[in-house]
Amino acid sequence: MSFGIRINDEPFDAEPRPGQCLRTYLRERGWFGVKKGCDAGDCGACTVHVDGEPVHSCLYPAVRAEGRSVTTVEGLAEDGELHPVQQRFLDAQGFQCGFCTAGLLMTAAKLDEDQLQDLPRALKGNLCRCTGYRAIEDAVRGVRHTEEPCAGQAVGRNLGAPAGPKVVTGTARYTFDLEVEGLLHMKLLRSPHPHARIVSIDTSAALRVPGVQAVFTHHDAPERLYSSARHEHPTEDPDDTRLLDDVVRFAGQRVAAVVADSEAAAEEGCRRVVVEYEVLPFVLDPEPAMAPGAPVLHPKGSESRIARAEHNVCGEVHGEVGSVEQGFAEADLVFEETFRTQRVQHASLETHGCVAYFEENEETGRERIVVRSSTQVPFLTRRAICALFDLPPDDVRVVAGRVGGGFGGKQEMLTEDIVVLAALRLRRPVKLEFTRAEQFYGATTRHPFTVTVKAGAKADGTLTALQFRVVANTGAYGNHGPAVMFHSVGESMGVYRVPNKKVNAYSVYTNCVPAGAFRGYGLGQVTFAVESVLDELARRLGVDPLVFREKNVIGPGEHLISPGGEEEDLHIASYGLDQCLQVVRDALAEDRSARDAPAGWLVGQGFAMSMIATGPPGGHFADATVQLLEDGTYDLAVGTAEFGNGTTTVHQQITAGALGTTADRIAVRQSDTDVVRHDTGAFGSTGTVVAGKAVMKAANALAERILSFAAEYARTPRSLLRLTADAVECGGRLVSLKELFEAAQGKGVELAGVGHWGGSPRSVAFNAHWFRLAVDGDTGEIRILRSVHAADAGRVMNPMQCRGQVEGGVVQALGATLFEQVLVDDAGQVSTAAFRRYRLPAFADVPRTEVHFMETSDAIGPLGAKSMSESPFNPVAPAFANALRDATGIRFTETPFLRDRVWQAIAEHRAAARGR
Repeated sequence: MSFGIRINDEPFDAEPRPGQCLRTYLRERGWFGVKKGCDAGDCGACTVHVDGEPVHSCLYPAVRAEGRSVTTVEGLAEDGELHPVQQRFLDAQGFQCGFCTAGLLMTAAKLDEDQLQDLPRALKGNLCRCTGYRAIEDAVRGVRHTEEPCAGQAVGRNLGAPAGPKVVTGTARYTFDLEVEGLLHMKLLRSPHPHARIVSIDTSAALRVPGVQAVFTHHDAPERLYSSARHEHPTEDPDDTRLLDDVVRFAGQRVAAVVADSEAAAEEGCRRVVVEYEVLPFVLDPEPAMAPGAPVLHPKGSESRIARAEHNVCGEVHGEVGSVEQGFAEADLVFEETFRTQRVQHASLETHGCVAYFEENEETGRERIVVRSSTQVPFLTRRAICALFDLPPDDVRVVAGRVGGGFGGKQEMLTEDIVVLAALRLRRPVKLEFTRAEQFYGATTRHPFTVTVKAGAKADGTLTALQFRVVANTGAYGNHGPAVMFHSVGESMGVYRVPNKKVNAYSVYTNCVPAGAFRGYGLGQVTFAVESVLDELARRLGVDPLVFREKNVIGPGEHLISPGGEEEDLHIASYGLDQCLQVVRDALAEDRSARDAPAGWLVGQGFAMSMIATGPPGGHFADATVQLLEDGTYDLAVGTAEFGNGTTTVHQQITAGALGTTADRIAVRQSDTDVVRHDTGAFGSTGTVVAGKAVMKAANALAERILSFAAEYARTPRSLLRLTADAVECGGRLVSLKELFEAAQGKGVELAGVGHWGGSPRSVAFNAHWFRLAVDGDTGEIRILRSVHAADAGRVMNPMQCRGQVEGGVVQALGATLFEQVLVDDAGQVSTAAFRRYRLPAFADVPRTEVHFMETSDAIGPLGAKSMSESPFNPVAPAFANALRDATGIRFTETPFLRDRVWQAIAEHRAAARGR
């Protein structure tokens, strides 16, 4: 067959493979701006133009493009000038991780005037997990938020992301956006059973499939146990995982890895592997899992650090301050309720995956393995690989390209271990990329929680006792289980001044898909419960819920105490909670949104608040180096990964401020274990408060070094010197940075600064959210009439970018509050393993949230900044629940608040009222 196609005005004649989609055809020819997000036409990340019409290229057969003209995002610009829509996305910062941006650009570029009037419908085929859509709408409508750089005045300004031009032109390189010669492809055979012992595996038929190079089973795996979770201190997580195990503990666990010349051959190889299982009893609910007689998932010894393996208790915490029994006796009113939260998928549009290949280490002269991974923790992943395969650090390099979303899900080692095993055995490059379905049943989810809160208060609203019983379902493995459980009961209880507190908390193994790190790290689940109970308690006492909170919250300088123990390095280094609550009070006072409710609908309002530590306990380390380059610009090397969290922009701004220059004169190298000595990783909201502090120290050290050298070189008193964008003012004379560099080189002086920060002491950040809702009592439909968020982020490094983090967190939380849920059926199988069965918030689903930043400056964070990536998520669900309670008179205790659940509850409530 003769085949011809034009791609970005270039002719191609290579025939597509039978059944090949246009997306893979384009990527195989180097057009990496076309992204893989779902392979089902659900997310729009692969959108291209075919003869000028937008199509989802993952659904479009490549053969249909014969004789047609295809345009990808790389071909959108003309004559070296950005397309207007590309420029608008730059001006509005209409992206965060940017993985969805190419598809959104291709859709937006073809919107006509009628479509622009109905963006919810026009953009229904494109999903974004990061931004919350406000920035995308602003970009489409031509609203500009970015500012021009100004020398020495970078911090506090709306500077665009350094990678912005590459993101909007499709040239930013994500994990799989590279060509590797001789690449082999891996596919995983996964267990159909939630609990079984592998009796035998026959791989002979798989090895006879043309193109299959190897099949790896538990016979090939190291015996060593480890955790897929990545923390600075590996002992935080139980060692309960083997690379390939002869016992499977959830449906979806990997059983064998087939490596072949193509994905198709690897998939066929998986189908040919014959496995004989001894099916074992399984348990899906944590309460029966702890009961006597339950199947024991991990009969391991104390060396695995499992709290009570015989009862499937992965970790637990028990403690009491004062006497809750006495506190409840002193109360005029005691209220107790149990709340349940569901599994939620991170749904980052770039799925988990990595590529391993070999290169020569220039320093040692030895061959080393390079792992290019979609990870938040490259350094911790290298450490784990070295330990697992007994490799010296110099023989392993881990690189994170630009990461397409994380939200905690990529604080795991889910692909790197098995890919490195195959690459080391075959001495060939190997790639593994999860499908969207695998992301649901083979990665991790948010922990489902059951939380019982009992609270007592006097008639005037003074709390006398607060008691939690928390049961977290950690799934089949304990990655992050104990840490999430411990964190969930910390700040959620510590934010309240109560003399009597008690906690009993359990992280429990079940034969379900494992849970892991997720935005908020357990606080969102418990905050939903405690903020709902306190709201209910206030209402029943006849006390304004806002006044009730103000009466009982901790104040500036007070100790943060929870029954789990006081964390000595955690301090209120700045206090903006009072301002957050005032934002809620002001919103209530001037709100007129109830007038927008349809006639006959129920209307209510509610709020909730939360506190979070600005970093994890036990140390979180970052190193940074800043050096002057020959051309008078600067190089910043810092290990933390960029996945839409905006740390690269903040680090540039901090550096530019210290050096009196503009951010565009600072090149950033990051996310590569060759760059700096060590970086714990981009999790726990530490990109600004830990890595940023290391950057600040390095930049300040370099500024001092440059000025000291310039004083000596120009023979001018140090007090008369000032750094400018490209020179040093030495009295009345300007000495260019280029000249200083040459002079320093001549004297053997390196103009560089090094910074380190260990993540301790830590501060806390505060957030509050307020909603007004309208509810149709006849259908259960809910409309958000107004959404207001108050964020105590300390000194805000980049208001535009920080607002985007808040908006994205709020929308992700709304998804979890209203409809997102990973369902596991009675056989332990995930039944929502696709976007069309797992509903993500789309443009039409979310309101514009009004974001307010408090005026505080933190005594610990760099230049007064605090973290603000995770914390906006936490107060959203309880604020929504409290507004729903106000509207309907019903206390909803289980998320998500699905429309049918709301309708049924209202119907039952009305029936009960008629029967009284």
